[in-house]
Amino acid sequence: MFKTTEYRSDSIYRQGLDDPPGRIFVSGQQTLVRLLLAQAAADRAAGLNTAGFVSGYRGSPLGGVDHELWRAKARLEDAHIRFQPAINEDLAATALIGTQRVETDATRRYDGVFGMWYGKGPGVDRSGDAIKHGNAYGSSPHGGVLVVTGDDHGCVSSSMSHQSDRTLIAWGLPVIHPSGLADYERCGLWGWALSRASGLWVGFKAITETVEASASVPTFEPPHFTQPPVEPGPDGLHWRWPDLPGMQIERRHPYKLKAARAFIRANPLDEAVTTPARPVLVIAAVGKAYRDVREALRQGGVSLDQLERAGVALLKINVVHPLSPLLETWAHRAGKVFVIEEKQPVVEEQLKHCLYNARHDRRAAIVGKVDEKGAPLVSELEELRPSRVAPLLARQLKAFDVLLRIPHAWGAAPAVRAQAWIRRTPYLCSGCPHNTSTRVPAGSEARLGIGCHAMAARMPERATSGSVQMGGEGVDWLGQAPFVDTPHIFQNIGDGTFFHSGYLAIRQAIAADATLTYKLLYNDAVAMTGGQPVDGQLTVRKAAELVLSEGARRVVVVADDPDRYRAHDSVPKGVEVHHRDKLDDVQRQLRDTRGVSVLIFDQVCATEARRRKKRQPPPAVQTRVVINEAVCEGCGDCQVKSNCLSVVPVDTPFGLKRTIDAHSCNTDLSCVKGFCPSFVTVTGKPRERRPAKADPADVIARADALAQPKPRSLDEPFEIMLVGVGGTGVVTVANAIGLAAHLDRRSVSVLDFTGFAQKGGAVLSHIRIAREAEVLHQYRIDRGGADALLAADLLVATEDDALASLERGKTLVIANTAQTQTGAMLRDVDARIETDAIQSLIEKVVGVERYDAIDAKALATELLDPMQANMLLFGYAWQRGAVPVSLASLRHALGLQGGQADAKYLAFSWGRLWAADPAFVAHHLGAAGTTASGAWRPVDFVRRKKETIDELIASRTAFLTQYQDARYAARYRRMVERVRTAAAPLGDVTLVDAVARMLFKLMAYKDEYEVARLHTSKAFLDDLRARFAGRAKLTFHLAPPTLDARSKQGGQPPRKRAFSRWMVPAFRVLAAGRVLRHTPLDPFGWTAERRDERRLVREYEETLERLLPRLTRDTLADIVAWAKTPDAIRGYGYVKAGAIVKARERQAELVGRILSGYAKPAAAPVAVRAHDESGAETVE
Repeated sequence: MFKTTEYRSDSIYRQGLDDPPGRIFVSGQQTLVRLLLAQAAADRAAGLNTAGFVSGYRGSPLGGVDHELWRAKARLEDAHIRFQPAINEDLAATALIGTQRVETDATRRYDGVFGMWYGKGPGVDRSGDAIKHGNAYGSSPHGGVLVVTGDDHGCVSSSMSHQSDRTLIAWGLPVIHPSGLADYERCGLWGWALSRASGLWVGFKAITETVEASASVPTFEPPHFTQPPVEPGPDGLHWRWPDLPGMQIERRHPYKLKAARAFIRANPLDEAVTTPARPVLVIAAVGKAYRDVREALRQGGVSLDQLERAGVALLKINVVHPLSPLLETWAHRAGKVFVIEEKQPVVEEQLKHCLYNARHDRRAAIVGKVDEKGAPLVSELEELRPSRVAPLLARQLKAFDVLLRIPHAWGAAPAVRAQAWIRRTPYLCSGCPHNTSTRVPAGSEARLGIGCHAMAARMPERATSGSVQMGGEGVDWLGQAPFVDTPHIFQNIGDGTFFHSGYLAIRQAIAADATLTYKLLYNDAVAMTGGQPVDGQLTVRKAAELVLSEGARRVVVVADDPDRYRAHDSVPKGVEVHHRDKLDDVQRQLRDTRGVSVLIFDQVCATEARRRKKRQPPPAVQTRVVINEAVCEGCGDCQVKSNCLSVVPVDTPFGLKRTIDAHSCNTDLSCVKGFCPSFVTVTGKPRERRPAKADPADVIARADALAQPKPRSLDEPFEIMLVGVGGTGVVTVANAIGLAAHLDRRSVSVLDFTGFAQKGGAVLSHIRIAREAEVLHQYRIDRGGADALLAADLLVATEDDALASLERGKTLVIANTAQTQTGAMLRDVDARIETDAIQSLIEKVVGVERYDAIDAKALATELLDPMQANMLLFGYAWQRGAVPVSLASLRHALGLQGGQADAKYLAFSWGRLWAADPAFVAHHLGAAGTTASGAWRPVDFVRRKKETIDELIASRTAFLTQYQDARYAARYRRMVERVRTAAAPLGDVTLVDAVARMLFKLMAYKDEYEVARLHTSKAFLDDLRARFAGRAKLTFHLAPPTLDARSKQGGQPPRKRAFSRWMVPAFRVLAAGRVLRHTPLDPFGWTAERRDERRLVREYEETLERLLPRLTRDTLADIVAWAKTPDAIRGYGYVKAGAIVKARERQAELVGRILSGYAKPAAAPVAVRAHDESGAETVE
């Protein structure tokens, strides 16, 4: 279906290198790869036979660099560029030292080797000694080293924000800061040329807001660099051998710095954007801040010509250190310099130092972080944005008669989400090993480390806190333990961290004879940054051997599949292997072990396991987990046991229950441990999903024939905020939009804020499209800037940046109302996503007419696949005119992306049809409802019709008749009707509704007979048959107390056991035995649990009779609250028993308030009515 013609997926590495120059759509991480290829091409053109070497360690915002390097492996090898992943950052830097030795090696095969080191801010810090030594020893004339620092200025995905400038400067490195992706290649090539000319390594700042962006940029033709005359000094500038330690190394540095300054003067990287003849003010915008300044000027209506006429020089500064000669020159000419830089005042302080001894009449006033009077000006903490820069610029420009307008949205207070609303925070993936591995025994505490398992800190019940640098795990305990009474802690450490540097921490703890247990979480992947393999050969056996060789007192392996360790040599001698079900027992033993013990928890990363499964054909026979929602009580114990996001809430006519999201489930099976008989595992051949009753080609043809949205001029940027949940394809959609806009020959930028988002957290993609690049400056959408908000998740739409981007009458919001599970909903079974309230807030901000919502997941589930929900929403938004890219370019872009391109475009087409031809879609959904006019509206789909009171009572009465008999059901109806009569004078049905639901809940308690009846119901078994072909194997997970000695001894809940298909006929026999219920012949009725359940019914009825005479408008709210208290009584066995205790406490509190807090009624007392067990009414 898809054909690529002019633009290909590898164009980013061909255009301007193998092919003629042009424009490419490229990400920041891809630009770094392209930069290596560009340097190799430039050297070839100059007649040099060089090679390249790149090494580093992943970490956001450079978390995907290694992925891009691996993808470009063939091209890199053709260019003689070697990528060597390092086990940590300082060893990578040490390897770079070796690359500069090549030129002095008599056996060299190349004229020199240019090197690139990469790492995030903390990696820069830990590599200080290596980088400092490498810089001191020097680079080679045909080599050079670029130190790419991933600085997270906004603390988006780090333990703290990071700015490497001053650190690198202290080590003697020049530092450059590209303003955006268009500068990356130019600055990088310039950096290597500077390194070669000066003998210095060169720092290259790749901050989050640029390196995690993608943009349509022109390719850069490598310039010819001028080599100025320099004084090399007596010992030269470059690497030499031998160069033994001594002061001569330091004596070389001033000469290198002079050479660097000479190169900078001869090859200016900075730019004077406006050049007034008599400058009165210089605005020096450093790095990314230049884009913020340009956008603030554009939005404020100030042109570059206006600045120049007013005597204002605007400088684009890319050289952070040494001080830009351009800035120094202009500072001597002007009376005032305004330095705008993000975070700390690095350039500003250098400039002040430079001008300190200047003549008074030539010394400019310098403002930046503070103004002339020392008052705060540009923040040192916040990331800069045009809206934050604009008021500061306006204040400075006003003094020179330049009026910069502040857009209304920048001055107005943004909408604020309700504090009570839950947030979309990162969480462990479905089936993640850490759902189990990070648990600790009662009374113990654990320390977190670097990795996904750090999210245990968000779970108070896991008693996990504290954080140190990567590789220091557990060593802080050595300084704490001697002075506290706590005898032991658990320390979590991932296998990636262990291999990176954590092994030394364990060695230190053993050397100090500390008492703690290291929990080595072996997941076989570095999941936090994308599932990369550990950079080396690490096995469970090898890890065990290493820690044993250091002196660990005890090493235990806990695994989800211990059978794979049956081989005699699978673990070292003396190492025990246990199933993960024994984790608590094992940890209790290790807690009592003196010295350092190590628990290796072996289970593959769930996301990585899912990726591996996708690469192979699915097995014919699969095991799936199913929850019988009719049996489920909604207690959430399965969520507590599994901590799994695939156990999701589902609204049913009988309240909130739980179900398994089969599409995200990794079949970890921890959920079946929930103390509940609703779980059934089904092993068989899953039926292939039946497609919608429409041929895909016909659907696409019908969609392609639709009228297309009116094209937009794009003279001004069109800005799209796309928000959603990590791992659901939000970034894929954003990339498709960006690539399509590029294919339309538009200027476009896409900035993805993901951080931990691939773990189910919030993703915000900022997409900006314009006809010309001259109006497209910054990558982030600022306050009030969004022309469209595509909310694939309503919770993420309430994030501060998303809400702030909205403007009334401007922003069109297209939202998906489907609810996606959050971590908060796992820990609180009653937590809800306040969908209605969120929609009301958004409508209030943008206007009702600018808000449109569909249940994209429900539509995708019925028509295609729920994983295509975001693409369907995209199609709907495109048809509504919210995405100004052409259809042809979009199809081309999806084809270039690869990976189910046809399925994506089909989902996109269904979305278009839902917007423009909903009747066609409705026909294939098999839905029957229409509006009064007979026309379909998208918002009408999958809305449950609310039951009337009469329908509610009738449905519950019918259910209780099936549950027991007609007499039992009549007892229910009489009591509800009595409440209805009592509440009628008030004209309010809330009490009737509450009693109708809660009395039913109490009367339909799920004993052995009812569980059996529901498991053998036709509806449940038919549902299973619809999911699996042939004769599937059913396994029921039950905990009969009569079969477990633990429950008989008391103190422990019965152990759940698996019962096979023979339980179906047994259940049918048991279900028929319900005639014995409420009789002396009921063998189960004598248990404490069943007696308590019957007592709850009587108590509810009797208390209701006492409260009805007190029913007034004043007491109504409290009586309704009391009537709803049984809603909290959920679960089975000990889970339900605990809920009953809490419910009774609440009931007593409310009854006491009702009976004592209001005046007694004047009416005569009503006779108290009670019932016997069969439902017959008695009057006392």
